[in-house]
Amino acid sequence: VQLQTSGGGLVQAGGSLRLSCAASGGTFSKMGWFRQAPGKEREFVADKSRGSSYYGDSVKGRFTISGDNAKNMVFLQMNSLKPEDTAVYYCAASPTVTGSYVYWGQGTQVTVSS
Repeated sequence: VQLQTSGGGLVQAGGSLRLSCAASGGTFSKMGWFRQAPGKEREFVADKSRGSSYYGDSVKGRFTISGDNAKNMVFLQMNSLKPEDTAVYYCAASPTVTGSYVYWGQGTQVTVSS
């Protein structure tokens, strides 16, 4: 199984970025995004399964997760970015809806300048 993540970069506060993740080598019922800032624990950002989407409190109303189930792809549209959104963002996938995430992408850096 491979998860290929892309779309990170440097953006000014208030700007937008779109992350993409393409999974291959398996069947995935749930895909999502996590992030980890320096010195902090990994944080849940958003995930999507069976047509339902969930968001972490810190990104609700600003981030939108979407996906192409047929292509095993998931996207994260990030709007109104804040400096505190700066982190390495990881794509994750699970073969089941209720199971833990077992597959992880390599991470992509998102840096938001003030």
